[in-house]
Amino acid sequence: MKRAGASILLATAIACSSASFAAEGGKSIYLLGTATSMAGMTPPPGFYFSSLGYYFGVRASGGAAFSRTPAHRNPNLPSFVTLQGNADLKVKADVAINVSSLLWVAPTPVLGGKVGFGVLLPVGYQATEVDVAARAALTFPGGSILGPGQRRRVTDDTFAIGDPVATAFIGWSSGHFHWKLTGLANIPVGSYSQNSLVNMGFNRWAADLTGSLTYLNPGNGIEISVSPGITFNGMNPKTNYRTGTEFHVEAAVMQHFSPTFSVGVAGYHYQQITGDSGSGAVLGDFKGRVSAIGPSLNYTFAVGDYPVISSVRWMREFNAKNRAAGDAAFLTFTIPLGGKAQLKSH
Repeated sequence: MKRAGASILLATAIACSSASFAAEGGKSIYLLGTATSMAGMTPPPGFYFSSLGYYFGVRASGGAAFSRTPAHRNPNLPSFVTLQGNADLKVKADVAINVSSLLWVAPTPVLGGKVGFGVLLPVGYQATEVDVAARAALTFPGGSILGPGQRRRVTDDTFAIGDPVATAFIGWSSGHFHWKLTGLANIPVGSYSQNSLVNMGFNRWAADLTGSLTYLNPGNGIEISVSPGITFNGMNPKTNYRTGTEFHVEAAVMQHFSPTFSVGVAGYHYQQITGDSGSGAVLGDFKGRVSAIGPSLNYTFAVGDYPVISSVRWMREFNAKNRAAGDAAFLTFTIPLGGKAQLKSH
């Protein structure tokens, strides 16, 4: 019972991987910071529902602001070439998203491991404010002119459904070690407009493969988890922009004080390993990079016959290049739909 109760914390990490920030418009389909604590562990067979609340806030200027501002395809801003030569940019962006997911872990082992399948659906709010300070005359679409020393503020926001993400995994365990492979596929049917500063959808196919390893010693409560992965991106046909291949690695060091409570530190590092391409990639080989670290807490409590596995994390980004660094917060609740009976049977 104790081991099963601990292992279902993984449902949080499995079920919530669908958006971050770098690449086209400063966004990636993989949500950095989700595969941290307990990431290598596999939940018992059954159905799980998970709800992830995610907030990301960023304030950027200079090159980081350019990496988040798709001016080349927005009717409210001059082209990137004009902006780079004749303007200073400041960007304020806020993202608040809920990712709901349903996960099924099969009762029959495959290749000696547990297999599972699921689907994730993000819904949420995004807002961006771009402050343009002209160093020389800027001509905006429509013919309006911003003179030297003048400023203009352009804003955009959306509340919409994003791209659904399909996921599958297979995991194994031996003693204190637990490991698994997880695949994600982004399906580009969410809300998207090429003339918007912000979009919930990505308008591109993309896939991610992540391997996770967790060491958990029940005797002293020490947990060490690490999850390297790689994201492959298709072309956005609306903008002719292909985001480069992205590498990410996440990790956590936790102290488990009981089967229901643990605290520790989690973090991630993101790096594009190939540059963006296509005629829409007007900034050229614009590879992004960022790292983050912050506190993490897991707690399991009961609501009637249903154990609720909760996770809280906050991460401060740093070491950024060609992308804006911000603050990310996560609040996750995972419920095994079989309740206590599901846990006791495994």
